[in-house]
Amino acid sequence: MRSARAGSSALLMCAIALTAGCASTPAAGPTSLDPAPPSGDVVAQGTVLDDGSGAELCLGAVAESAPPQCSGIPLEAWDWASVTDATTMSGATWGAYAVQGRYDGSSLTVTAPAVPLALYDPMPLPDPTGGVPGTADDATLRDVEQRVHDTLGDTVLASGAYDGRLWVTVVWDDGTLQDAADAEFGAGVVVIQSAMREIG
Repeated sequence: MRSARAGSSALLMCAIALTAGCASTPAAGPTSLDPAPPSGDVVAQGTVLDDGSGAELCLGAVAESAPPQCSGIPLEAWDWASVTDATTMSGATWGAYAVQGRYDGSSLTVTAPAVPLALYDPMPLPDPTGGVPGTADDATLRDVEQRVHDTLGDTVLASGAYDGRLWVTVVWDDGTLQDAADAEFGAGVVVIQSAMREIG
């Protein structure tokens, strides 16, 4: 009998693979590639936009109109009165902030005053590759990039090939997506980075 860990790994591989045959393995459930929510506070940088229907934190692309347009993560306990550097126009209010809070997988509950990005000094992201180049060629990385986008959809905020690897930024990953990518494409081909970073 397979262990629960082995079974989960098989589900992750089948969920992310678009071409590999997984007929002999039960289909992955809809949450098989859902990372567990962080246990503590996280911080994320982006545009907070409120068009009158509630504040959202946009971590991906933002259309630079006035007001801007984007789709983001709903913010709970957001208070415009507690922040500076906000702009209001045409019924919308927005600004660029580092936001700290508790993420439950669908919304972010603010737990500390947001910091305008103009004043925010983030810690640099660690390089999981140690600066060692990857070995995948451009054609392989283009194929991998398409498969990752097809599988993860809107979870992907940005992606690009660099130095023999595909770098992918997602909303949040606790290692689930990285493990799935390693299992399907080989260790080190895809580097998953989380836009939300755990504090502490």
